[in-house]
Amino acid sequence: MPRTEPTALTLLRRTHEAQVVEVLRRLGAVSRAGLAQHTGLSRTALSSITAALIERAVVVAGPAPADGVRGRGRPVELLRLHPATGRCAGIDLGRGRVRAVVANAAHEITASGARAWPPDAPWEQRTGAALELLDELLDGSATGLEGIGIGLVGPVTEPGEQAGALVGLLRERYGAPVLAGNNTRLAALAEAVHGAGAGARHAVYVRLSHGVGGGLVVDGRLLGGAGGTAGEIGHVTAEPGGPRCRCGNHGCLELYASLPAVTAAGGTGDDEAVARAGRLTGRVLAGLCTTVNPELLIIGGELAALGPRLLGPLESELRARTLPAALEGLRVVTAQLGDEGGALGAIALVRQEAPVPAAHGGARSAFVPLAVCTGPGSAG
Repeated sequence: MPRTEPTALTLLRRTHEAQVVEVLRRLGAVSRAGLAQHTGLSRTALSSITAALIERAVVVAGPAPADGVRGRGRPVELLRLHPATGRCAGIDLGRGRVRAVVANAAHEITASGARAWPPDAPWEQRTGAALELLDELLDGSATGLEGIGIGLVGPVTEPGEQAGALVGLLRERYGAPVLAGNNTRLAALAEAVHGAGAGARHAVYVRLSHGVGGGLVVDGRLLGGAGGTAGEIGHVTAEPGGPRCRCGNHGCLELYASLPAVTAAGGTGDDEAVARAGRLTGRVLAGLCTTVNPELLIIGGELAALGPRLLGPLESELRARTLPAALEGLRVVTAQLGDEGGALGAIALVRQEAPVPAAHGGARSAFVPLAVCTGPGSAG
């Protein structure tokens, strides 16, 4: 019997199905209207495509939360990938702990855990703890594992001896694609996809922690820049002629708005030290907002918990220095995801950058190259 080649119409339909799956894989639960916006497909075409995907158990449908009801009409129905079609793991190797999260294809967290270590713990101890924790959360099985994302403090070099070794270990152990990036920038991606910025296409994230770092999400994707340094907010000059920073420049924001800097200037109980940190952060973010024009500024890290004492001066400086047109609709919010942000961002990176698995209608390559994020990357 002669082999039947797929027709042009069949190939087009497969392409459209792959578009729908890619959006759901990246964003989680999406309405049909949202799918139309992200894919450019008509409502009629989407109705046929989603019905076929639901029939094949690739996609499931369910009602949105109560706040998704539109007036007196029917509740909005959300589509998501079937939870059993795959899972991803995210690991955040921070300064004093490793946090790991496993999520299914519907973006539901199925397992989460952390292991602490002393500040002087050697790299071998840290990676050993990370592998042990991931084994536990995955129940020792790589079945259905689409990929693993890793968040690291500081620069992720190409390939980087330590980062490269960990990527190799994970690939060999689980046989899945592995990507790595700076954990602060991954937290930015997580907040944009799942947290304070969910639903926004353009967001700026800044973490005021032991260091100052950040990330830029543009059109729903993490912006890396030509060398991977996009979002290094902590090393933008806040005070020209200020003291020398460890990065080699002078007057960097990190010298004024990090937790150690505020502590040295009087502590978090000192209104003047806190206000200065907020004011100078607003000064740096003003230039960024004029340039990037985000919908949201997301403030994370320990200093974000100081609330109006920090955010008041920050917003005042921001509004005094930003192009008025760039302020229209701009909101300043605090981060929501806390300690899981870096690990969730690592999962989001996998869903954005790793190949779509064959089970979802796309081809999968054996390995994904290490994602490169360079620069000081001090916030962690």
